[in-house]
Order: sequence, then C-alpha cells, then structure tokens
Amino acid sequence: MSTSARKRHGRAALLGAAGLTAALVLSGCSSAGGGETAPDGEPVEITFQSWVPNIDRAVDAFNESHDDIEVTLETITAGPDGGYAKMLSAVQAGNPADVVQLGYDAIPDFLINDALEDISGYTADSADLFVPWQWETGVFGDGVYAVPQASGPLGQFYRKDIFDSLGLAHPETWEDYYEAAKVIRASDPNRYIAAFAFNQAPWMIGLAQQGGANWFAAEDDAWTVDIDGEATMTVANFWQKLIDEDLVKIEADFSSEWNADIQNGNVVTWISGSWADAILRGTAPDTAGSWAVGPMPQWEAGENVSATWAGGSASAVLKGSDNPEAAAEFAVWLNSDPESVNILTNIGAGWPAIADTSAISVLQDDPEVFAFYGGQDIWDVFAESDAAVDTSWKWPPLSSTLFASLTDNVKAAVDAGTPIADAFTQTQADMVAALEERGIAVN
Repeated sequence: MSTSARKRHGRAALLGAAGLTAALVLSGCSSAGGGETAPDGEPVEITFQSWVPNIDRAVDAFNESHDDIEVTLETITAGPDGGYAKMLSAVQAGNPADVVQLGYDAIPDFLINDALEDISGYTADSADLFVPWQWETGVFGDGVYAVPQASGPLGQFYRKDIFDSLGLAHPETWEDYYEAAKVIRASDPNRYIAAFAFNQAPWMIGLAQQGGANWFAAEDDAWTVDIDGEATMTVANFWQKLIDEDLVKIEADFSSEWNADIQNGNVVTWISGSWADAILRGTAPDTAGSWAVGPMPQWEAGENVSATWAGGSASAVLKGSDNPEAAAEFAVWLNSDPESVNILTNIGAGWPAIADTSAISVLQDDPEVFAFYGGQDIWDVFAESDAAVDTSWKWPPLSSTLFASLTDNVKAAVDAGTPIADAFTQTQADMVAALEERGIAVN
C-alpha cells in the first residue's frame, strides 16, 4: 500500500470504526453546496465564534476588504465545557454559527457528532498555502473539514538573568535540565526550575509526544491506544523524580500563585507553546529583558525533536451553516492572508499554519517582543520547533474525555502522593472504555 493510501486508510478508520459507518459520515458531513444568496447589493452575513483575544482586529480587516461578505464575531469560552458545548448544541438545534474556532484535537470529536461541513469543494486550491501536517489535521477521507490557523510548537522560556547568575547554560538535554533544577533549587528556598502543572493535560501530552510517545493510531478500522507505553512511562518517571526531590513546584499554571511566581522569579522556566510569549509579557512586564527562549531539552544529545501544545487550532464550518461557501472563503482568508496572519501572530494566536511566512512582518522584526527577551529573535526558535514536530501524532475521537481523564488522574496522584505513572495507566483504561462505550472499535 502506498504512503498516500495508508494515510487515507488511517483517516477512514477514524470515521468508519464500529458505529460510525461510511454512509453516516459521507451523508452527514457532506457540504450543503452553494446556493446561498443575499438581497441585491447586500453582503452575505456569517457569524464567527472564537475565544482568541483581539481576533476582532482580523475580522475587522476582512470586513473592510470585502464587500460581499460581512462577518460578525461572537466571543466564546475555550474548551469542551465552554464554547464547544455551545457549538454542538447549536448544531443539534439547527441554528449554528457559520465558522468556529476549533483545536486540532477537537476536530475528530466534532466529526463523530456529525457537526462539520465538508468544505473540500470550496478549498480545492488552498492546500498548498499551508504547512502539510497542519493542513492534514482537517482532512479525513476525501473531505476537508477545517482550515488550519496556527500550531503551538513547544519551546522553553527561561529567566536568563537567573541562569547566568548561577553559571547555568540553557539545558540541551533532560539530564542537563535535572542538574540545573538542583542548582536552582539550592540557590533560594522559594525558587524552582518549573511548575508541575497538574491542571494542563495538553502540557503533559506534549511532553510525552516529545519523548517519542504516540498514543493513538487508526489501524484496520479500529483504534490502537498506547497511553501508558514505554516512552510515556520514561517521561512520567523523570517528572516523578523531580517531584520526589522537591525540584519542581506543584501548582496550576495560570493560577494567581503561578502568576506571582513568574513575576518574582520563583518559577524560572516554562515549557509552553509559541503563543506563551504574549502571556509572559502580559503577566510579568517588569521582567522585560530578563527572559530568553530555547528549544526543548532533548532525551538524547544532538537530537532535534519537538512537539506541540494540543496541536493547534483551526477554523471549521459547522454543519447546517446557511452560507458554507462564504464561511469557507472567510476561513481561508483569515488563516492565509498576510494582513490577517500578521494580526493573528501579533495577538498571540500561535505559530502560523501558512507555509510561507516571509510576508509576516512581525516574524521578521518585532521590537516589542525581541526587547522583552533581551534582543533575541525568539521566532527563530519556534520556526525550528515547528519544523521538528513529530507529525505522526494523531488526535483521537473523544479528546475532551482524554483531557479530563488525564487531568483528573494526575491531580489525584499528586494529591495522594502516588506515582504519576499510575495516572497514565488509569487514563489508558478510561480512554479504551470511553471509545468502546461510543461504539468505536479498539484494538
């Protein structure tokens, strides 16, 4: 079987596993096809739902440059318990928004709920505009169900002033990271190399992905689940060692305590996506000039392996949109037009999904950002990180269940003082049970 055929087969397994017949998918997720009209001289009106702060700037730029389509922005809460639930309920009620912001991880969830339009008929000439692995996150079988917006390649933000004062270099390997953690911990009774963010499933998944884990594979019309495999256990045991030796602070990131620790230098590194730059600058403006960014530590010296924070996000057209063609046009423009991508990058939406970033001026010269990092062009780090992402990673159906299960299990392990490796084993069992309960075959 050719590589392309294997990819088609793998994607078909997502939609063709038990209980999700090809007939349902092909009929349920097919595009409604053109047909939308507006009164003479009036633009087609569509609604766009997103949680990205300041994305209204990109919507305004679209409206100013288009006379035939008018986009209204609705701000929603991110995540499965917020905006996603609202989107799915609206599809079931027959009054969905036209275009919505979806994480790459959420696209399979929406597909098994028959909630996305196939927009392949409107995006046939758009694939080459985007990085192939990001474009593929919205492609299933012969259909296109989302237009990629941005990824979250991981890097290591660190307080270079503190590292320098302790004679430490940026850790190139995880062993270097461990040794640096001991020096940092010994330097101040309140200081840690990092927070162990038990509240962030995407962070823990990214660490496992970078360690070589591949939790899900679609094979023979069923899913293989390998959450507690050897690679994941290696990563879990490494962080367990840091916890056991009191080298990391157990606290939820984005909490008020974490914010204070970032501001006062008690937490001196943060492994996060490229979008975290905007959060750091907003959270700790008084630390400008003290930070730097480097690649993730490697498990083997000389390697260059990266991962993402939950993949990234895309623009999708919900099933039942009255104007799928106009919605698809907006989705492509939003995520590929240089003016729009400049805005998206500037507001911290993530690393652009477009293949050619040469016209994205904020990636070429961004005085405000570079000054915060002591003059460093941090985008070079994330360009390399994005290119080094393991693109074989697949997101499964029920990713919301995955996130909730992993977060709950890791928090329970931390609270009880039991090995966090056991939390991954429990998450393995939880996911297998959840998939089988939905009638999705598991190997």
